[in-house]
Amino acid sequence: MELYTTQGPLAREDLGLILPHEHVFVDLGPMAAENWRDADPADVVDVMAPEIERARESGVTALVEATPEGVGRRVDVDLAVSEATDFPIVVPTGIYQEPSIPEWAREASEDELTEWLVEDLTEGVDDTGVRAAWIKVSTDDDDPTGLSADEETILRAAARAGERTGAAIGSHTLHGDVVHRQLDVVEEAGYSPERFIWIHAQADDERYHREVAERGAYVEFDWIGGDDQADGDYVDRIRRLVEAGHTDRILLSQDRGWYDPSEPDGGEQRPYTYLTETFLPTLREAGVEEATVRRITRDNPFEAYAR
Repeated sequence: MELYTTQGPLAREDLGLILPHEHVFVDLGPMAAENWRDADPADVVDVMAPEIERARESGVTALVEATPEGVGRRVDVDLAVSEATDFPIVVPTGIYQEPSIPEWAREASEDELTEWLVEDLTEGVDDTGVRAAWIKVSTDDDDPTGLSADEETILRAAARAGERTGAAIGSHTLHGDVVHRQLDVVEEAGYSPERFIWIHAQADDERYHREVAERGAYVEFDWIGGDDQADGDYVDRIRRLVEAGHTDRILLSQDRGWYDPSEPDGGEQRPYTYLTETFLPTLREAGVEEATVRRITRDNPFEAYAR
């Protein structure tokens, strides 16, 4: 297995702790303004390189960029930051949720979307020479009932592209029932739930965490260090999944960074270091064994995103 990064494919022994869900560059302003198009990579490097250096000093060896089409994906920017810091960044292909799906994606057929995804995964994104490692999809935060027609088409294309390439599918999904529907779609399209990552799993009840892990998918807790949930809550959820035998299905990250071109000077950044400097010591103090911590923070993210 190899993990495709901005520094080329890397083996397990090349890497240590990996952050599986962060952002270097993401446009959270109105998509109609297209602020992401005019961003200068040099400006992003000036702001984000110090954050990458802090992450490296805290023990991080790579991070996964989680910005797809629809919120300003710029792999050339990720590459510029990577080259300036000599630090590997794992980039996605894929498309964001309603109502941010680009018009070209709505107009494309499932076959056309599949071929676009496969090209990003096998040949590289645009003219960067960087292969996407994984496929990012999403569902509407405000719709707990299911997938829109366009979201389902994108997911089916992702499953078909995954079946052809072995790439993981990570989905921003806030509702556990919708995750089950997504896993059904993935299986119907001929792909395995074991290559699916439930992004933002902490947003719904922990019974879904067990159910999704039992179906083979990864359960990602990725707002660690955020304002809404205490570290102790995350510790409890992790321990319950470990005790249930699902250690190899857990991913931990922070959803931090980032440079937002819709904000003056890229906005305010949040360091990538909370997990390593604050949360993992808390997890160890709670009695989680070092081998388990290592499995969750090193082996799991590599195995989830490598192919």
